[in-house]
Amino acid sequence: MASEDLSTIAKSLVARGKGILAADESFPTIEKRFATIGVESTEDNRRVYRKMLFTTTGFEEFISGVILFDETIRQTSDDSTPLVEELTRRGVIPGIKVDLGARPLAGAAGEKITEGLDGLRDRLAEYHRLGARFTKWRAVITIGAGIPSRRCIDANAEALARFAALSQEVGVVPIVEPEVLMDGDHTIQRCFEVTQETLGSVFERLAAHRVVLEDMLLKPNMVLAGKACPRQAGVDEVAEQTVKCFRRVVPAAVGGIVFLSGGQSNEKATAHLNAMNALAETHPWQLSFSYGRALQDPPLRTWAGKAANVRKAQEAFRHRARLNGAARFGRYSEKMEKEFAVV
Repeated sequence: MASEDLSTIAKSLVARGKGILAADESFPTIEKRFATIGVESTEDNRRVYRKMLFTTTGFEEFISGVILFDETIRQTSDDSTPLVEELTRRGVIPGIKVDLGARPLAGAAGEKITEGLDGLRDRLAEYHRLGARFTKWRAVITIGAGIPSRRCIDANAEALARFAALSQEVGVVPIVEPEVLMDGDHTIQRCFEVTQETLGSVFERLAAHRVVLEDMLLKPNMVLAGKACPRQAGVDEVAEQTVKCFRRVVPAAVGGIVFLSGGQSNEKATAHLNAMNALAETHPWQLSFSYGRALQDPPLRTWAGKAANVRKAQEAFRHRARLNGAARFGRYSEKMEKEFAVV
């Protein structure tokens, strides 16, 4: 695919007022989420749940793309319509998670490396045939006593770069996701340092592998204190520190930034994104979202596995998507949480 076509897809994914739904939960992850509402994680229940999200009336006003799981990209609706087609008919771009998960990094206690490079070229070609137009690979960086090591950061950066180069070769837009985890008691300053070091390594390796920056998206963490840190930064401080960090290391040529929610509450993830977009300074990139749990928690709990709750669950999903769409313009407020709440 020509570079200008990939650039068009990347720009469409970060269109103003829109963001990405991450619906790519692995089997263990979605099983845990279903367990919270007392629903068994069967293939059919997963299909019904994701179809419910993908067929929500008007969600395409605020959602530009959806990251799918391998199972989902192969599933169909009750009338045999592929779920991918349910998205494309609404103008929503299908994407796919292609990494195989994080595993312990040899000889590095407490650190992980993401696997899945073996056979990736062939898998990417298959996903493209199935309708995927963008891909995602997640690396996890843990902050703790003596970690992260430079070896862990560089190993994950290398894998991200190889994934991105292969994706562009096949003709899909890569979403590069280096996530510095919120787990721990570290300060926001420590998160700033590790995020800066991680992103610096990632873009060094992307350059080495000749990845076209305009034809990719970055999916990073926000700069936050660890969950167990006694001092939690306010919304404005998070916004200021995140933008400051990214201005130091993220090239202006990058197609866009789609933040992960990373364990934040629904409201905090929206408020932080809003505060960044409300800053007086002009950013060189679109600041958007690629949220999973922060978009799905309300509809999941409203649905609770019952067909009678589908419409209200879809309203809950559209409501959350709408609030994040407003945050893309810096127009979100806490008042909106209740103003458009599902009754």
